[in-house]
Amino acid sequence: MGASLSSQTEGTNRTGMRPGLGDIPEGCLACVFMNLTPPEICNLARLNRAFRGAASSDSIWVKKLPTNYQDLLNLLPPERYQNMSKKDIFALLSRPVPFDDGYKEVWLDRVTGRVCMAISAKGMAITGIDDRRYWNRVSTEESRFHIVAYLLQIWWFEVDGVVKFPLPADVYTLSFRIHLGRFSKRLGRRVSSFEHTHGWDIKPLRFELSTTDGQLASCECYLDDMEQDYENRNHKRGCWIEYKVGEFIVSNSETVTEVRFSMKQIDCTHSKGGLCVDSVFIIPTDLIDCKRRGILK
Repeated sequence: MGASLSSQTEGTNRTGMRPGLGDIPEGCLACVFMNLTPPEICNLARLNRAFRGAASSDSIWVKKLPTNYQDLLNLLPPERYQNMSKKDIFALLSRPVPFDDGYKEVWLDRVTGRVCMAISAKGMAITGIDDRRYWNRVSTEESRFHIVAYLLQIWWFEVDGVVKFPLPADVYTLSFRIHLGRFSKRLGRRVSSFEHTHGWDIKPLRFELSTTDGQLASCECYLDDMEQDYENRNHKRGCWIEYKVGEFIVSNSETVTEVRFSMKQIDCTHSKGGLCVDSVFIIPTDLIDCKRRGILK
């Protein structure tokens, strides 16, 4: 059985009577590959020479790239992508491409080729960030940017950010990634300390976003309602949580989209502290939904 499958994969069998997979014209394979995802194409490319040839065609991979892929390439030195095939360009852009001094990253989802983005805490304006009485910078492998901002204590809590980028037409979700408590490793185990965690159950934190074309979204959330979290078995303390701010629509891929976002709790009647601010994510909305349902990995 193994020999038979091998002969079908490479071409005709030993008697030369039956065609194998290797006899399928590359043009037919290319038509099939147009309807497959990049990981599926790469897996089939391992079968034989004909499949490898079809899987390397620029005509296939240019369809997998977003319409504005050149804008992503422009963030890199030209020598990084000159003379590259479209397949190699897709692989290059599937890895994070930093911009704005490395405080922001953009990349392509490996399955869909959709554009995703992340903004580091260092790429945002944080009230009191330079005063070590209020904030500390903490190095960690748990952040894609390898550093987070940790709040000790403050009365006026405000984090603001803005990103300008020619995003492809799509519906996007913006979310903040934050963590109640400070975490560390002891004897190889992750532990969290809530020594400074307070004030987040008194008033809600307000999240907002706006775009230059007038789209607005906002929501409020209590970060630390321990009694309710315990009843719902949704323990927020000691875990990274992505808080969805809202959605916005990009309808024109040829113009720069400007998105402003913030989270704040500026009621000065009480202090708050013990919070890690990592990053903001901008991800196509249905891509998030698919990953939550386990359709995409």
